[in-house]
Amino acid sequence: MLNRGKLNVLHHEKGGKGAEGPKILFSPQNKSVSHKPNPIIENAEISAMSSEGKGIARINGKVIFTQFGVPGDVADIEIRRSRKKMSEAVILQLKTASVLRVAPRCSHFGVCGGCKWQHINYAEQLNFKKQIVEDAFTKIGKVEFPPIPDVVGCADNYYYRNKLEFAFTDRRWLTDQQIKSGETFEHRNGVGFHVPENFMGVLDVEHCYLQGDPSNAIRLAVRDFALANNYTFFNLGKQEGLLRNLLVRTTNAGEILVLISFHENDEQKIELMLDFVSKKFPEITSLQYVINPKRNDTIYDLETKVYKGNNHIIEQLGNYRFKIGPKSFFQTNSTQAKQLYDLTKEFAGLKNSDVVYDLYTGVGSIAIYVSGACKSVTGIEQVEAAIEDAKENAKLNNVSNCTFYAGDVRMVLNPDFIATNGKPDVVITDPPRAGMHEDVVKTLLQLEAPKIIYVSCNPATQARDLNLLNEKYEVKRVQPVDMFPHTTHIENIVRLELR
Repeated sequence: MLNRGKLNVLHHEKGGKGAEGPKILFSPQNKSVSHKPNPIIENAEISAMSSEGKGIARINGKVIFTQFGVPGDVADIEIRRSRKKMSEAVILQLKTASVLRVAPRCSHFGVCGGCKWQHINYAEQLNFKKQIVEDAFTKIGKVEFPPIPDVVGCADNYYYRNKLEFAFTDRRWLTDQQIKSGETFEHRNGVGFHVPENFMGVLDVEHCYLQGDPSNAIRLAVRDFALANNYTFFNLGKQEGLLRNLLVRTTNAGEILVLISFHENDEQKIELMLDFVSKKFPEITSLQYVINPKRNDTIYDLETKVYKGNNHIIEQLGNYRFKIGPKSFFQTNSTQAKQLYDLTKEFAGLKNSDVVYDLYTGVGSIAIYVSGACKSVTGIEQVEAAIEDAKENAKLNNVSNCTFYAGDVRMVLNPDFIATNGKPDVVITDPPRAGMHEDVVKTLLQLEAPKIIYVSCNPATQARDLNLLNEKYEVKRVQPVDMFPHTTHIENIVRLELR
């Protein structure tokens, strides 16, 4: 173990000897009069992992969250932000690498914010995610819960996403290495992902390991065609440029949807681009475009137009098929979604006579998936377009015992609604990251359904809600499922039973 005694603080203008183990100096990179130098801690030991995915060093009782730190690392770290009880740091030099480290596969790792744990062995990622759930339940939920089993891992932890959206830019993000090289650039057009904590910055991506073929080929071909034909790339600050966004959706059945978002309505150039993509990638089953002149990227209030093929693609989960359009809400990891839905159905333990409520139903995927095992399912979702998709999906699967309502769950779920649809035997709830509104929790407590199956993408807000539900419900079973390898995100299923 490293010496955790009092640290020696050395002012660089005076110098001096430091104690053994970690010591604090000031960064030689910041000597300007106008900026106070950043402290550097030498030989800091990373001893734990935070729920945000940063390594934790503890120095003199102060927690230091270290970007890309891994438990077992010993490193020189530079403090970038400091508060009374915690600081944020980056690694300047790795002295001893943790045995948990692996070489990141992606050349963009560390700049792109998409896969923050790609440098950690996948088996250890699952252990860290299990700990995130346990910590949330212990520190936030403060409820009794059974032992949490190992996380259900993802067999294919690369190329697992069925949806990616890329942004075009005429001011692509330059890495530190590019800046220090002194290289001059003919242009700074690119297409890729927004960099962390800087929405104006877009990293031009050469190869992404999140989505399988032909996602990378489509993005690069569109970029190269645009460069060769002098297309303008979007400038977020000035709100100008032709090419704005590129959406690629795929299914396990091999169907592909591509949507190109144009900021300007240049019909000739739009036609040329779509014709090129159509001929270059004949395997695309739905090629669409949209004109978005707004100040934000969202297309949910805009009309999308089909250039080739259908207005949707089809995904199959188990015995059920789902229509997916460019605006559809759908789990972005289809393989793990089936595991998640199978477990949700198992947790519910449904009988043919059961009445089920599916709160925050989205496009009705869970409702339809469990419909064959119960009497009826009633879904509620705030987004009206998603409810229309849910109704279409029910028809597609010849499911007649699902009813869907559009509206805010806390407003729709009232005594009249319950009287109309019947008191539920099982409530399935899959809220957004913010969790359930307190009014919804109060309604569930009044409703007193025998079982609640709580599916969550945020263990912290799930634990908060469990604390409120603890008045009448006890946690009987927990199962985390990894939907997003190499990230800190974890899906978690909880079975609650009325006391």
